[in-house]
Amino acid sequence: MSMKRILVTGGAGFIGSHLCERLIEMGHEVLCVDNFFTGARQNVEKLLDNKRFELLRHDVTIPLSIEVDEIYNLACPASPIHYQFDPVQTTKTSVLGAINMLDLANRLKAKILQSSTSEVYGDPTVHPQPEDYRGNVSITGPRACYDEGKRCAETLFFDYSRQHRVRTKVVRIFNTYGPRMHPQDGRVVSTFIVQALKNDDITMFGDGQQTRSFCFVDDLIEGLVRMMHTPDNILGPLNLGNPNEFSMRQLADLVIEMTGSKSKIISRPLPTDDPKQRRPDIQLANELLDWSPTIQLKEGLALTIAYFDRLLRSDAARFGAGASLR
Repeated sequence: MSMKRILVTGGAGFIGSHLCERLIEMGHEVLCVDNFFTGARQNVEKLLDNKRFELLRHDVTIPLSIEVDEIYNLACPASPIHYQFDPVQTTKTSVLGAINMLDLANRLKAKILQSSTSEVYGDPTVHPQPEDYRGNVSITGPRACYDEGKRCAETLFFDYSRQHRVRTKVVRIFNTYGPRMHPQDGRVVSTFIVQALKNDDITMFGDGQQTRSFCFVDDLIEGLVRMMHTPDNILGPLNLGNPNEFSMRQLADLVIEMTGSKSKIISRPLPTDDPKQRRPDIQLANELLDWSPTIQLKEGLALTIAYFDRLLRSDAARFGAGASLR
């Protein structure tokens, strides 16, 4: 495979940093762009001395003038706590960011991949969710800034493909977890693990019977890379996620067991518009990418728990023992 110069927006984030590492390992040059709202320099710290890696602080709502061969557009806060902090800016990031990256791809004749989300399906009435399901999204609720922003970004990608012949790809990412998740992003895996490691009460929203399907980050990165390398006539959208479904109660019990925690589970009201079920139909990914997840939940959780345990111990060493240690 010939070396390419590849732009990864949101490249210092949880998923983006893993993607940057994979592309460097494949022999490419990587330009990582991030505004560091949810991304962190330490996520890409071990790449900073690599001559084929460059880090640029930049917000994708502002046009960028560079030269690259491919673009992975991952820029946008993905957890409710972060994307609801400034919902107008979240929508701008999805929509203006997509326009700016598509204009760049159009000028450079570069291939571009959009990281969309399972949130485009909203609180689904079809289960599992295939790509042709149009979703059940509230356009007035607190999650709409992210859900509708991503839906609009998808529309732009397909319109740029039809109108300007830009080589576009769209993937819909389902719940992904692994090392480098933000410890306070409010997502269920990171929240349960941090609470369990600190022996705090585990916060269960609703009755715990709502379900999610959890994909380990390494599996997701493999799917992203394979999608980018498909022929130009394969545009998507394509679901990427793990089809194995777990209830929130099952996840909490498993985390408590694996951490040896003394945490108790407490109930809180279910947030507005929180989906009751979420599971991808990945038949298209099987057929078009020869892809399916290989890392099952217990194996992935072990790696993620180890990461958060090191992080909490490091914080305790720096800021004083007690609160961060189990």
